[in-house]
Amino acid sequence: MTDPTPRSGGPDGDELQALRLLLDRLGVSPAQLLGQTVRTATKMPTFDEYIPHVSAAVSEGSRRLYGTYWRKISQEWGGRRLDEPTPSQIKQLSERTRHTVVHRRNARGGRGAAEHLISAIRCLYQHAVADRLIDAADNPAMRVAKPRRLASTRRALPEHRLTEIINTAATTGDDPDLDTLILRLHLETGCRRGGALALRRGDLDPAQCLIQLREKGETIRWQPVSPTLMQALLEHAEHRGGGDQVLRYRTGRPITRRRYDYLWQRLGKHLSWVATQQVSIHWLRHTTLTWVERHHGYAVARAYAGHNSGRDIGVTATYVRADLHEVAHALAELTGEPHPLAPPTPPATAG
Repeated sequence: MTDPTPRSGGPDGDELQALRLLLDRLGVSPAQLLGQTVRTATKMPTFDEYIPHVSAAVSEGSRRLYGTYWRKISQEWGGRRLDEPTPSQIKQLSERTRHTVVHRRNARGGRGAAEHLISAIRCLYQHAVADRLIDAADNPAMRVAKPRRLASTRRALPEHRLTEIINTAATTGDDPDLDTLILRLHLETGCRRGGALALRRGDLDPAQCLIQLREKGETIRWQPVSPTLMQALLEHAEHRGGGDQVLRYRTGRPITRRRYDYLWQRLGKHLSWVATQQVSIHWLRHTTLTWVERHHGYAVARAYAGHNSGRDIGVTATYVRADLHEVAHALAELTGEPHPLAPPTPPATAG
């Protein structure tokens, strides 16, 4: 006779095996029984379906950076579901991207292309995790290492090289006034190209000689400029009219990244070392920030660059952060012009 009293222990081996067989037939995993979301293949989007969704959700800068690589992913895997590629397949795709990159004089073995491809895929999967399409533990892109970055070849330019660049820009080309204004803006502020292109009339504060810069990572900061540069920006915006963007052609049309390409290609034709070393506007940022660091220290250089946050700078930086007045003082010394926000220099005492 069967004992009706329920057993106090769990199921035995035969019962567990029968339970596993039943779950297999139903297509249900033990993890799903524990409360995880059931995700069927029909609900998992393909790359062609999901890439436009992510593209519409990211910033314009990210869209511009990753767009090329998302198109490549779409060409390779457009009809595949997000949960299909493995880490090794992602690595293979990054290597193919690395070896098919267009070789230029400043190419570095396709490392940048491979890195951006992996970053573009990581961006897709980060959104997929946030949308609960996949679990964070199942994210294949996070198990693929990016190529190790090589040291940058950019460096600060010596004064005589800067003079060559400025003189050549001022005496050649179809709009020397625009080009010299661009160079002065970058030399005084150390701003990035995106910050200059995003400069609007409302970002100019003539009373305090400040401009508001919007740069990568959606950072916004006020940067001191000399009275001479502020006046030049105001006159440029007034005389070239049209819209809100400050930097414009004579026709009133706003400049784009192509103006920078044209400027440095022209400088390279007149100055062979510019073309040979692939000098760009970012070299001016290196030049300015190197000067500030040498004369005013690391904290001021960091504030001057807009690098006021980060996990890799140490706790001490929290306590020694430079303020806007110190940045203005560094600018005043760099340009040789007084600045409204720069603290007055104390008179020298007799020894």
